[in-house]
Amino acid sequence: MLNVPKFLRNSTTLLALLLSSSLLWASTLDPLEISDQHQAVAASVVQQLDKHHYREKALNDALSSDFLDNYLKTLDPSKSYFFQADIDGFNQHRKEFDNWLAKGNLEQAFHIFDVYRQRLVTRLESVIERLNSEEISYDFTKDETLVVDWEQAEWPKDKKTADELWHKRVKAGLLDLKLAGKELKESKELLQKRYSNQLRRVRQQQSEDAFEVIINSLTTLYDPHTNYLSPRTLENFNINMSLSLEGIGAVLQTEDEYTKVMRLVPAGPADKQGDLRPADRIIAVGQGDEGEMTDVVGWRLDEVVDQIRGKKGTIVRLEVLPAKAPADSTTKTITIKRDKVKLEEQAAKHEVFDLNSGKARYKIGVINVPTFYMDFEAYRKRDPNFKSTTRDVHKILQQLEKENVDGIVLDLRGNGGGSLQEATTLTDLFIDRGPVVQIRQTNELISRNYQSHSRAAYRGPLIVLIDRLSASASEIFAGAIQDYGRGIIVGSQSFGKGSVQSLVPVDAGQLKLTESKFYRVSGDSTQHRGVIPDMKLPSLVDASEVGESAYDNALPWDKIHAVPHSQYFDIDALMPQLNPAHEKRVAQNPDFIYLREQMELMARNDDRKEVSLNEKARRAEQEKLESQMLALENQRRKAKGLSLYESYEDIDGIDDEQNGSEDESATDEAANDDDSDTAKKDSDEEDDLVNFSARSHSEIDPEKDPFLNEAGFILIDFIEQLEAMNEKERDRVANW
Repeated sequence: MLNVPKFLRNSTTLLALLLSSSLLWASTLDPLEISDQHQAVAASVVQQLDKHHYREKALNDALSSDFLDNYLKTLDPSKSYFFQADIDGFNQHRKEFDNWLAKGNLEQAFHIFDVYRQRLVTRLESVIERLNSEEISYDFTKDETLVVDWEQAEWPKDKKTADELWHKRVKAGLLDLKLAGKELKESKELLQKRYSNQLRRVRQQQSEDAFEVIINSLTTLYDPHTNYLSPRTLENFNINMSLSLEGIGAVLQTEDEYTKVMRLVPAGPADKQGDLRPADRIIAVGQGDEGEMTDVVGWRLDEVVDQIRGKKGTIVRLEVLPAKAPADSTTKTITIKRDKVKLEEQAAKHEVFDLNSGKARYKIGVINVPTFYMDFEAYRKRDPNFKSTTRDVHKILQQLEKENVDGIVLDLRGNGGGSLQEATTLTDLFIDRGPVVQIRQTNELISRNYQSHSRAAYRGPLIVLIDRLSASASEIFAGAIQDYGRGIIVGSQSFGKGSVQSLVPVDAGQLKLTESKFYRVSGDSTQHRGVIPDMKLPSLVDASEVGESAYDNALPWDKIHAVPHSQYFDIDALMPQLNPAHEKRVAQNPDFIYLREQMELMARNDDRKEVSLNEKARRAEQEKLESQMLALENQRRKAKGLSLYESYEDIDGIDDEQNGSEDESATDEAANDDDSDTAKKDSDEEDDLVNFSARSHSEIDPEKDPFLNEAGFILIDFIEQLEAMNEKERDRVANW
């Protein structure tokens, strides 16, 4: 008789397990224990969500059903481990979890986790055994496919179906590695190591791991920013923030089996190095210049963070699969020196440059604001010289006034937010007295305490440049400028982070709870939709991959009553005159043409529901994509008068040359003294768009930055449009 563990003594689950071979019992895990503390915390979290979360959500059968779906998706998103019979068993309790969780009853939720762990261990042991077997072969000439649209996938009905699925999954993994340049033997070893590491971590899982997954499968139904933080997680609270300040300066999250870069911290090590980009996927981490690369696919986020962290001044290497690139794409290795983000490096910067409209030459001031910062420690000590965004920008405005600039571009690209107070006081520099933002609480009380209190320090023409990574406080500032008609918002749709979270103590750990939302003076929320620019530019990132709308269960956009506020310019009335020239420039600009067509090409490639497991067919697909990318790049280069690339590999070669150290560059120049001027010219030419990313714009150079350059021309059009108006027309569109 089989010695069946207690947690598997469920008739439906047992039936599914008996469908398997004796291999299933190669390793049997003990069930995880539910503590009294877990039960108390569960009941407390449910109570907090029900009473204090911004989103009203009834604790009923519908929520129970959604919880089960979210829980199963969290555990097994690719439908690779559970059998259909397991799911049938779980579905018997689909409408009971709301009542159970409210009472702290976690028995069935832990049962599901235990079944998952057993399934996972059994499958991983089987896969590792097959990868180590000389008798198992993989035919890459066979015409077969693997479904990669997991939403359309079905749970395996039995072991035979699951085995066939996993044979294809392993084959797909091996083929991806082969196409990325690895030999079959090396590919097998890498996959075997990857699955072995995953198996080790599963065996080390504790009750606390299960409990966090269970509770957060509930909290994230309310919104993606509401999470339970266990005492262990709380010790390392806000992994993203800690990593931002002590590692490489990147905000990360787990997506499927990958660790994904969400955004870069302005002036952080990764930001200044310049190669890591939002939506890149980290697949391996190495220590020092020559340390072995450790594969981190399938790792937990905190484990990846531990690999990336290290002492200040040490080197970490990241092997990265570029954003939107297929899994079979060639990876790139990025070397970053660990450091802390210094406040002075995040400070606002400025430059002045000249632009010729064809009619006249204009002096344009550019202010780059990478974050909304304030030196709170110096402020608390009453240091009269404490640094803040508003104080620094005010000084810059005074300097630009002395330089007699004709207008200003305020650059908020990549600015993920910061101090709400600083967003308010910065707005104060550009508008006269009036409200800046509205905040609505869970109880529907609306506060309008954040206001501009003084006369505008700058009253000239203004452009605010935003992108998809402009978030939170950036959106409050840009939204206020747009609502007041104070300037023209240029760029791409912003992030859409318009909610506010607070930490609420529970019996053990804390609950990060969404309790309020931001609204503009127009009444529009910044949540989900963000700020829509008056004049659009192509985006460097895919909005479906990055931004609030990319999250499941994000709070929706909505609208409340507007509050009385001034209107300085009637921007809508100016658009019929300004837009045609802008659209013509964008349509003809080789960089923007390239970006649009590149995004369209990658979107088509990313829309696949299944992938071929035939090596010849996949290599043909890969070559076709690389050929298309090469054609796009050469089309851009030809239009700009640059030398053309002969092959797709040449693009990566140029990147590698540019990413070398300063010492290496100096050595190369000394060795090729006769060609040093030409080499420098070529390097300057190459470094315009191929390497351009949503990095900090610490080097303000419109010649290398097509977005800033176009913002400058829009500003000139704005100025000339106002100058061309008679007094009556100016009175109609301007109300200073």
